[in-house]
Amino acid sequence: MRRAIIRLACLCALALLVMPYEAFAFLGVEAAVGYWRQSPSGTVQYGSPGSVLDVISDLNLGDNNEVFGRIKIDLPPGLPNIYVMATPTSFDGTGQTTLPVQYGNVVFAGGSPLQTKLKLDQYDLALYYPIPMLKAATLGVLNAEIGLDARQLKYDGTITGIVYLSPGITQTSAKSATYYIPMIYAAVQVKPVPVVSFEAEFRGITYGSNSYYDYIGRLKVMPYGPLFISGGYRYEQIKIDQDNLLTNLRIQGPFVEAGISF
Repeated sequence: MRRAIIRLACLCALALLVMPYEAFAFLGVEAAVGYWRQSPSGTVQYGSPGSVLDVISDLNLGDNNEVFGRIKIDLPPGLPNIYVMATPTSFDGTGQTTLPVQYGNVVFAGGSPLQTKLKLDQYDLALYYPIPMLKAATLGVLNAEIGLDARQLKYDGTITGIVYLSPGITQTSAKSATYYIPMIYAAVQVKPVPVVSFEAEFRGITYGSNSYYDYIGRLKVMPYGPLFISGGYRYEQIKIDQDNLLTNLRIQGPFVEAGISF
């Protein structure tokens, strides 16, 4: 699924490059593909009871580079604009704890290796409107957007290790779940000169003991025609308290991307 979505984003970007500008007279399009250096931190707990496991000190999850893609489509006035984004996220590592720990229904022995794989793939669809007249009033220097974002979050976490009080027996405990999360979307773009812009995006919601926050900041440069390159920083906070799964995770790091904008 991840590869299919990234390939789709790349094909869309290629198609936009070869099609004539006249085909986009009725709408605006921005498509980009990039790399995000993802650094995890925080805790994860699965089971009742389950051990609170630190993803750094207990599980030793390392940084990872992942490809992401996004497409924005500005539709004619009166219709909501569309923003689609695919963000694969995965980490793995081999850690160790001093005392026995429980993940799901399995208790792992202390002092033995714990092999962990953690995936938090995210797919976003936002419908948004620009703040009326703001861009025109500032002669194109300032623009702001607000709307609703629907996020699909796919959690997949597995731990493999030696079973407590059963030396020599190795077992894997896994938790997979998919969550659909409505979020607020807001963004602002500042374009002091035609070829440079500063952009910030926010997606977030809090309900009960769950909360999801996603912050993106980027500097975009358009060196030639519709082509642009950009770099920035992204920070996510993911708190899940559902289905015997309790997470307090943070994923952050710099990214670079390239794309086209009409």
